[in-house]
Amino acid sequence: MAKWTPKHEAPEPLEGPVVATITGGTILWFALFLVQVPFYGWFADRDLTSWVWTCLAGAGLGLIGIWYVRKRDAAIKRHAAAEAAAQRTTDSDDA
Repeated sequence: MAKWTPKHEAPEPLEGPVVATITGGTILWFALFLVQVPFYGWFADRDLTSWVWTCLAGAGLGLIGIWYVRKRDAAIKRHAAAEAAAQRTTDSDDA
């Protein structure tokens, strides 16, 4: 079996409002959980309780995701600020 080689370069990662996207998704998962809780008996009668708990797990993992992307966003901004400061220092030394 031959080794696979890519035919083109991988695209740059998309950057956008990551914190807002993850927060919105977390809120959606928790809202779905809250909507399903009153019908827990119906889900239990049909052996579908995993749907309810999946929504709660999605909300819980979303909270971890919010923490992660906020830290990542802060680190990206710190790195950009450090690079800008280093560039300003280099530019002022050259003058």
